[in-house]
Amino acid sequence: MAPLSGIRVVELGTMITAPLAGMMLADLGADVIKLEHPQGGDPFRNFRGGSYSPNFIAYNRNKRSLKLDLRAPAGADTFEKLIASADVLLENYRAGVLARLGFPPEKLESLNPRLIHCSITGFGPTGPYSNRPAYDTVGIALSGIASLSVDPANPQLTGPTIADNATGMYAANGILAALLQRQSTGKGIRVEVNMLESAIAFIPDPVIHQTHLGLTFDRLTRVAASQTFCLRCADDKLLSLHLSIPEKFWLGLLAAIERADLATDPLFATRPDRIQNYQALTARLVPIFAQLPRPTWMERLDRHDVPFAPIQTTADLTTDPQIQHLQTFVDAHHPTEGPITLIHSPIHFDGKRENPTAPPTLGEHTEEIVNSLSD
Repeated sequence: MAPLSGIRVVELGTMITAPLAGMMLADLGADVIKLEHPQGGDPFRNFRGGSYSPNFIAYNRNKRSLKLDLRAPAGADTFEKLIASADVLLENYRAGVLARLGFPPEKLESLNPRLIHCSITGFGPTGPYSNRPAYDTVGIALSGIASLSVDPANPQLTGPTIADNATGMYAANGILAALLQRQSTGKGIRVEVNMLESAIAFIPDPVIHQTHLGLTFDRLTRVAASQTFCLRCADDKLLSLHLSIPEKFWLGLLAAIERADLATDPLFATRPDRIQNYQALTARLVPIFAQLPRPTWMERLDRHDVPFAPIQTTADLTTDPQIQHLQTFVDAHHPTEGPITLIHSPIHFDGKRENPTAPPTLGEHTEEIVNSLSD
């Protein structure tokens, strides 16, 4: 039996933060009912046309969809019944929106004293920024994350959603703790998570270096300290190295590239030297790796036990032998949308995990859920 089997989660979530948290709970066996407005549903549905976009698929596996308009009397009535039957309400509305729709915290508590209400906001329910709109880039910029990746000489935000994903993960973590607490108290609790604090919490190392030592990280501070390198090989393929702290990895690299002389170079003799002279060391490694193709370097690095990886594109993932061995991807079939590829939850229990179900179409389970509420 899945760990959260029997737990009902009502998700009033759009885009990423709440949908990711809901998906994580669904992966653990919770019955996650996604409430969507009848006109279009989650905005991510039609991001690239249609109503079943890759963006929506990415964050909504293992859920059921119910069309619901909270502003309509019938919708509000159905919502009240759902809340009465639920264990968790998960939403990422701006602060105060749910109250303005007629469901302030005291109303929710009166409907279900055991309800765990998780509210995800951009900046918290109060404060000077509380009414601002918040998206991932806003969280990345305000939290300091962007300063760790943006080149000031050529400023350009890049990469995946970080603030959104971190917020959803912290929300799921808070909900799990609240469910555990309810076992002993019998009462629900309000869980509040905001994107700004979640993004800051996601980068504790540079933040504490700043507060403790006054050291401001930039985009190269961590990679220099961890001795991380991105190198282009003779076949134009990219390779990543991460030497970390153990001296054996530095010595292994020198053996792999057949440059034992670098061990006695005063610029690189000790790890602090290599950190201090990170850019000089990079300049030494670049022409060396440009001499041979990536497969040759991978064989050499592997033979000398050096931490490395090819920099793969997402197109490479489904053919990677380790990912295939883990069965990370699973083929699923939706009765109206056809075959799709889903990502397994990375969590295994006793070496097993259930195959995910395809994300729902808009309102796919409306009749089924509404009928169950009137039984």
